[in-house]
Amino acid sequence: MFWRKLKLFWWNHWIKITVIAWVIFIFWIPIAALGSIDSYQRSYMVAWLSTMGLQATISAVIFVVLYSWVLQGGLQKLKKRKIRGEGVDVHWKDVIGMEGAKLEAKELVGLIQDRARIKKIGGSIIRGMLMMGPPGCGKTYLAKAIATEAGIPFISMSGSEFVEVFVGVGASRVRQLFQKARRLAYADGGCIVFIDEIDAVGRKRVFSAFGGTEETNSTQNQLLAEMDGLKDKDENVIVIGATNAPEDSIDEALLRPGRFDRKIYVDRPDLQEREDLFKYYLSRVKYDQTLDIARFARKAVRKSPADIANIAKEAALIATRTKNDTVTADHLSEAMERIDLGLKKYRKVSDKEKSITAYHETGHLIVTYLIHPTDDVFKASIIPRGPAGGVTYSLPMEDEMFRNRDWFLAEIRVLIAGYVAEKIKFGVTSSGVSSDFQHAMRLAHHMVWRLGMGKSESLGDYASIPSEQLSGSVKDKLNAETHEIIQSCMKNVEDLLKKEHVIFERFAQELIQREELDYDEIEAIFKEYGKSNPRVTAKYIPKNP
Repeated sequence: MFWRKLKLFWWNHWIKITVIAWVIFIFWIPIAALGSIDSYQRSYMVAWLSTMGLQATISAVIFVVLYSWVLQGGLQKLKKRKIRGEGVDVHWKDVIGMEGAKLEAKELVGLIQDRARIKKIGGSIIRGMLMMGPPGCGKTYLAKAIATEAGIPFISMSGSEFVEVFVGVGASRVRQLFQKARRLAYADGGCIVFIDEIDAVGRKRVFSAFGGTEETNSTQNQLLAEMDGLKDKDENVIVIGATNAPEDSIDEALLRPGRFDRKIYVDRPDLQEREDLFKYYLSRVKYDQTLDIARFARKAVRKSPADIANIAKEAALIATRTKNDTVTADHLSEAMERIDLGLKKYRKVSDKEKSITAYHETGHLIVTYLIHPTDDVFKASIIPRGPAGGVTYSLPMEDEMFRNRDWFLAEIRVLIAGYVAEKIKFGVTSSGVSSDFQHAMRLAHHMVWRLGMGKSESLGDYASIPSEQLSGSVKDKLNAETHEIIQSCMKNVEDLLKKEHVIFERFAQELIQREELDYDEIEAIFKEYGKSNPRVTAKYIPKNP
């Protein structure tokens, strides 16, 4: 190992060593010659040579710096980001909220550490692993844990660092990166190269009509060549890529076996993982030990680990601003609302505006609570937040993978409930329905044109066909079905709000007076009128008690 490190030192510094030796040599010859002449001539020659030497040194330094920077990779210079495995210091116990991905990562670490046995039976180590999934789910964190547990150097790069306007810069940086990785692997027994946002350099290549390629293509070609070159080398170099982009946007040449052999999907955490994440991040701050963490885990559906970390951090800031010593449930709730809904705007609102907003949000609230199959109302507010004058905050009670026709119809009914509520109460509507209509129309269009959920169940994804290739009759039929869904949902909502007019008026007046209603307050009012939560009833109460 000592001789390998000595050899690596020579590889990295042979130019410096050679230059220093040459400088010593050329200075030794004049000094030896000066020793053979008399003192007067020697003083004169030393004074003259010292001036010439200073000028020559300055000129040489300027030339060498410019030559190295411009002609030998100045624009192409790769930032050194080597970190030793123990320097990363992210262990398996720190990787929370991605248990499935962690199991596959542990397997990769086992293969790195058991390389000798793999070679003995004729196998070959994995050369590449691609991690995919939504942002904030811990892909970079998982790569650091792999490097820490494997105990080998870790080089981190972003895909955008390879992309430049100058021709050849990206390919040169790729060559430098892999050269450095091979040397580290030679000295330390292995090296992990982590390329974040690899879609910046690994997206599908585009070829021009004249046979040329984009600069990104040449960079990707170099990356492909370097990964192929790893097969013929004895160095233990593993490339880990991470991307938020869909798999079909990555070039097929990168995804084939031999390059990125493994694909790990790092998804958002489930209920138990969210609870573990809340415990982990809250353990870093002082919090109320009676706090119901499981309730906040249920409320954080579709939140990533980064989102949950941000909630805990924001809750600690809120507790500090309110002069509290510990983080409480109120602080966590406010943190979630501030992140999801935006800051409250305590501006003066006229009584008319407040009344319109209250009835609008009441429409959303009642329809969500009574007919939505999955979502529950956690808060209703008429305090302005961001561009909105009010908000009805709802979330699904459980994690979902698929959505059926009932969900889409319920979502459209909830969206247009604000319009219907304003129409019932005031006879006219406001511009506040604009974004609701936009979203509702988009969902109805998606149901008919893409999912075959229209009245006639026209099967197929018509949106994938160029518009000019569809006949006018087909377009008219699909648009009519989209319109029919909107009209049908509007009629359902109108009948429901008129039927529940007593509750409708009660909630609107409560919002006008109190401005905000939380989950427990909403539940209590519905129970006053004998309305149980249909989602809880359906799940927990047996049919024949």
